[in-house]
Amino acid sequence: MFSIGDLIVYGETGVCRVEDITTRTDGAARRRYYVLQPLYQDCMISAPADSDKIFMRPVISKGEADRLIDRIPSVSAEAYYSRALRELTEHYEAAIRAHNCGELLRLTMSLHAKKCDAERQKRKFGAVDERYMKRAEELLFGEFAAALGIPRDGVRDYIARRVKRPAGGGA
Repeated sequence: MFSIGDLIVYGETGVCRVEDITTRTDGAARRRYYVLQPLYQDCMISAPADSDKIFMRPVISKGEADRLIDRIPSVSAEAYYSRALRELTEHYEAAIRAHNCGELLRLTMSLHAKKCDAERQKRKFGAVDERYMKRAEELLFGEFAAALGIPRDGVRDYIARRVKRPAGGGA
């Protein structure tokens, strides 16, 4: 159960703030609903508090975000290739539907590796790859921004500074 003011990850919407918790009567049943404000979209969402159909979890902590970022140099970022568009889409969708920052980080890094490989070979980066790279980055950077208390457009620079610092050094 979340509380008013909590930051949560809501499905593929990304980070939302719980603005209110209401109760609605639907026939004889009474249900609790979260009123959610997405941090990076201009809308409000009403979601059943007891729903198992839409994924909800708390945003990771600052410490968890920093630990994930610190692991970036050791993450194996191998590009995923498939001539079958359906396979490619299913692979990317599975990573996004995991709702896990570690999976999103691996996906983002593998797509960047694939893009660099395409550029080296003077080939076009695929539209499906581009779309999923953007979506994975939006979700990952949105959660990192919320966890770190920084603007989403500052996440890339934060990661670059943190990854470049000497081992054992401070943040």
